[in-house]
Amino acid sequence: MDTILAGIGDAFTLMNFAYIAFGVFMGIMVGAIPGLNGPMAIAVAVPLTYYMDPLAAVAFLIGINKGGTFGGSISAILLNTPGSPESTSTAFDGYPLVKKGKGMKALKMALYSSVTGDIFSDLVLFTVAAPLALVALRMGPPEMAAVFAFSLTIIAGLSGKSMLRGLLAAILGAFVACVGLDIETAQPRLTFGMGELIEGVPIIPLTIGLLALSEIIIQVEARFLGREKNVGTYNVFGKDIPPEDKRVSWAEYRSCLRTIIRSAVIGTGVGAMPGIGAIVAGFLGYGAARRASSNPEEFGTGKLEGVAATEAANSAVVGANLIPLLALGIPGSLSAAILIGAFLMHGVDPGPLIFREHGRLVYGIFAAMFMANWINFVIGNLGLRLFALIVSVPKSVIHPVVVLLCIAGAYANGNSMFAVAVMMVAAVFGYLMRKFDFSFATFIIGFALGETFEQSVRQSVILFKDQPLDLFTRPIVVFFVALTIFSVWRILRSNLSRPLRPQAAGAPREATS
Repeated sequence: MDTILAGIGDAFTLMNFAYIAFGVFMGIMVGAIPGLNGPMAIAVAVPLTYYMDPLAAVAFLIGINKGGTFGGSISAILLNTPGSPESTSTAFDGYPLVKKGKGMKALKMALYSSVTGDIFSDLVLFTVAAPLALVALRMGPPEMAAVFAFSLTIIAGLSGKSMLRGLLAAILGAFVACVGLDIETAQPRLTFGMGELIEGVPIIPLTIGLLALSEIIIQVEARFLGREKNVGTYNVFGKDIPPEDKRVSWAEYRSCLRTIIRSAVIGTGVGAMPGIGAIVAGFLGYGAARRASSNPEEFGTGKLEGVAATEAANSAVVGANLIPLLALGIPGSLSAAILIGAFLMHGVDPGPLIFREHGRLVYGIFAAMFMANWINFVIGNLGLRLFALIVSVPKSVIHPVVVLLCIAGAYANGNSMFAVAVMMVAAVFGYLMRKFDFSFATFIIGFALGETFEQSVRQSVILFKDQPLDLFTRPIVVFFVALTIFSVWRILRSNLSRPLRPQAAGAPREATS
């Protein structure tokens, strides 16, 4: 109890409050810009936290993540162009509401449902993470290796259109993680004589290049080839708009509360399972709301409940994603994988031992997350006009600024141009992965898990090299191996049985960020 109270006391300081508020503000601002998103902002911001206190650093990055999730709904509602992929289904009813003159009502419902879903998933995280970590502490190397294999399989199978490409991306990420000193013999491997690679490929420049810089290359290419999407805008702040269309009444919020809670439960469940992510959660929440409605035909025509369903679901993923990260050391999403870099940079190794070795920090993070939800609510309410204007900032201004931030962020990782070179190579690699439809998110998660996975496998080999059949006497290993095989079979069967039909004219295309 003393540890919990001390951690909460650490979080509630003026400095941490300022960092969280700044993180939330930056997250909303970046998320509101079409093509930019929360994980990209986190990747660029991680190097800025190098000299911060560990609690302030993680709280700042979590603030960006929470703000970015809501921020994506702003451009989805105002421009019919999701600021981030998880807000795709927000546009289904958000943009029709704007055309009806109810843009501010849609934005505020997105904010309120987002904060509600976030609070719900955070409460589940606070309740579940520590007991799950206690269970994980009883698991040896073979059990952890089996859990990692199952997680990578699920992530690879659900992170793209092709499971084979997802698996290749995950394996390639784990292969890149092998660069550096061998964990058993301490001999350099795959360094090609470069002393800078002795400690491995730095995760921060790698993620900045794969996420941020490669996205800028894609957007510049689209602009050069004339493929940019231009959507009409509507004035949501006009004086001729009735006051009741600029706010969400308590009766309107209460009428959507059942939908919000349902979506929060869906988002929390999805977030706790590695690899599924907020995009799937948003669509599942929207679909569940439509099926449960007595007037499903109204969805897609400007129904407030549709906005609430999506935003509560995708925001609930944010807190739940930290359940496998803190309890097992497995990143449940791209954002969680980037957070691993921040934890390691501050000497904290995510996993079941974190509650024993850094319990005060963990409970401080929990308190900071709770604080970030209310800060998100306040800043979102007060800054809606500003954030609505940000969506119209020209890309010719945004792109150079992001590129400069990427270079500065990469250089700050070790104060060397080698990190910048790693970022440039990763950017080209990320561009090619996007072009050939390989999941860069799966690659990053595979990279983040690679070293721990290898360590668990090697320890298992050492323990059971003389009697490998003894592995089948461990029920957890057998269970997860069987689950992995079953999952591969189901996903392959689903992919092979899916009919390949040409897209119908006028059908909506898959949203990209």
